Amino acid sequence: MPDFSYTAIDPKGREKTGHLAADSNDAARTKLTERSLYVVKVEAAQSSKTRPARGLFGRKKLGSKELTLFTRQLSSLVQVSPLEEALRTIGNQNEKAHVRDRIGAVHSGVIEGQRLAEAMRREPASFPPLYRAMISAGETSGTLPDITERLAALLERQAEMRGKLISALAYPIVLALVAILVVALLMIAVVPKVVEQFDDVNQQLPFVTRLVIGISDFLANWWGAILGVLFVLSVAGWRAMKEPKVRYWVDSFLLRLPFIGRLLRDLNAARLARTLSTMVASRLPILEGLRLTTNTIGNAVLRKACEDMVEAIRGGGSLSKALKDTGVFPPMLVYLTASGEASGQLDDMLARAADYLEREFDNFSSTALSLLEPLIIVLLGGVVAVVILAILLPILQLQNLAGL
Repeated sequence: MPDFSYTAIDPKGREKTGHLAADSNDAARTKLTERSLYVVKVEAAQSSKTRPARGLFGRKKLGSKELTLFTRQLSSLVQVSPLEEALRTIGNQNEKAHVRDRIGAVHSGVIEGQRLAEAMRREPASFPPLYRAMISAGETSGTLPDITERLAALLERQAEMRGKLISALAYPIVLALVAILVVALLMIAVVPKVVEQFDDVNQQLPFVTRLVIGISDFLANWWGAILGVLFVLSVAGWRAMKEPKVRYWVDSFLLRLPFIGRLLRDLNAARLARTLSTMVASRLPILEGLRLTTNTIGNAVLRKACEDMVEAIRGGGSLSKALKDTGVFPPMLVYLTASGEASGQLDDMLARAADYLEREFDNFSSTALSLLEPLIIVLLGGVVAVVILAILLPILQLQNLAGL
């Protein structure tokens, strides 16, 4: 059935815009008139095949920041205005075309009589199942403003955690890349020019000098092949990570590493606790909430543990016992969950667990990364010192090497 875009005036004199499915232009006008709308304009909507809401790699969805901003705006507006008007206001004031298109599709669904959660199914990439489930719970219980407020707080907290992680990792990563670049330039461009001075020396050069010259010659002659091999290995690794068994083995290995394993465990456990707390507070069934939350866990081992928890709870077990039986989640999360179940304050205890794990993550990551930065500097200084030593030793021993 064709899709038509329209502009109309409601009985209160407010302008309405949106999309409508109808057999013809006249049928679309008839439907609008039946809704007590004065039709200003109706025209065939641009088909989805030619709609310019596509980026370089396909149809653009709402990013995490855009979804967070949309949720915060929605939570504020639905408390003081009808849902349809709130969606129209949010869509019209956004400067990005793809955001207007995504919100416009949801707005059209609401105008056509769909519930908000159903309308969001039109844009599944922008509004994930967990998000839609919480919106649906709010509509069913009549607490949509409260649910959107909790959703906004959840997304903002997740964005804050991502920001902390990125800011903590940015400096060490940049420092490591600069160190690698400096060493590569020394080996490929500087060392070959210097060692040319020793070509006429008839005696054997010191071992350190010969070692540095050998590495330099290898990098200078084979740097293209090295980059090619690294590219092939990267592509092969990326494809291998798509295999469930390989992904599970790699994620299991990462969890066993001394520092990285704890960071991953605390980060994912905090996300699980925060999301479950929000869903329990929204009166969603714990089993459904856990099943949807499982899809937000990035680590395959922890995701498998969540799937096992779903089966354990479905069999009649408690959340705390299911957490404990997995053996991969922090003991504090298990203890606070058990306390919440016993006191009837599960959402509050899960929120407290998330706060604790996030603080632990912040403290541990800041400590670990503060140690990593000087380590990278020391390693870079050590490599540069070896290169300088390899150049200076023949110069200091030049008289003996020349046989004088």
